[in-house]
Amino acid sequence: MTLEPLVPADGALPGPVLSEVAALYATNHAFFELSGDFPDPARITVEQVAASLADELAHEGAEVLLARSAGRLVGLAATLAHHPDPAAEDPDPWIGLLLIDATAHREGHGRTVAALVEDRFRAAGRTGVRLAVLEANPKALAFWRSQGYVPLRRGRDRELGRPCTVLRKAL
Repeated sequence: MTLEPLVPADGALPGPVLSEVAALYATNHAFFELSGDFPDPARITVEQVAASLADELAHEGAEVLLARSAGRLVGLAATLAHHPDPAAEDPDPWIGLLLIDATAHREGHGRTVAALVEDRFRAAGRTGVRLAVLEANPKALAFWRSQGYVPLRRGRDRELGRPCTVLRKAL
């Protein structure tokens, strides 16, 4: 599996890649139903995905990494080099989103992508990584705990105020 950064060209995301990513998002309508990130999770559009990715990439130190297996897009990870709130006393980078093609769940892609992201942070000299899991998503919480992430605190996410659990893994 490879991770490749999604890089806008002349301020826009490449059309063919954007279509691939939109198809990946569309397979995950169950996740987007509980997250509330899209108005109609059963009908996620390319334009909505483009806007969502632009929002992700607008943060300083943000990356969207495309995960490919045998050339096929199987997932993506959105990461932040630092907490988006400059007042936060938080030295760790963050995984903002790990999304795996729902037709390929339970094939080990999530574990592999998470490990590759951790390797990138480790190679950059980082000593830990954090993420927040929506409390309405117990499967995600179980997944991250099985990967060695430890709950730090409960709180609310920055964008929509949804209840979540912040977890950390030492690298």
